[in-house]
Amino acid sequence: MDKSTKPVNIYTDGACSGNQSEVNLGGWGAILEYGQHSKEIYGFASNTTNNRMEMMALIESLEILKKEGQRIRVFSDSAYLMNCLREKWYLRWQRSGWLTSAKKPVENQALWEKLIAMLPLHDFEFYRVKGHINTQSKSVNLDAAYKKFLSNNQGGTSDFSYTDFIYITEMNNRADTLANVGIETLRARQAL
Repeated sequence: MDKSTKPVNIYTDGACSGNQSEVNLGGWGAILEYGQHSKEIYGFASNTTNNRMEMMALIESLEILKKEGQRIRVFSDSAYLMNCLREKWYLRWQRSGWLTSAKKPVENQALWEKLIAMLPLHDFEFYRVKGHINTQSKSVNLDAAYKKFLSNNQGGTSDFSYTDFIYITEMNNRADTLANVGIETLRARQAL
């Protein structure tokens, strides 16, 4: 991958009020950046899961892109999403007929199939970010959080300075806010 190519940065988050309950409200949010250009998007679904909302944030972001073959850096606090994509769990699932190692059906199969169909269209880098870090709080050890970010993303993170880390964290927080806007939008619609 040509590291000199300007990347599209995508910051995503999902949320679910009442996750694991039969009746709940979900929202997803994302920010797409290319150079000086940025776009914020969000959406919602009822009776969903947090994991589905995390996936929808990335799927909806990728559907916006008009040109294939781009360098894309995805930043998410979802271990479920990032670990699957970085460790390519989906290859094992495909070989096993979409069964987990416990021989149970893979959750969210239709969303995974949609997402993995998009992977060959671009050059991806996936980065895990710790969610909900208040970069303004004096009680947060940002130096330790930065070291943890580098540790969680070995291989390719040398590009990220401490200043980059703070910015990435703030963008992840903004994606979380957008996911909650999705939930509030759905809540307001249901109240009508």
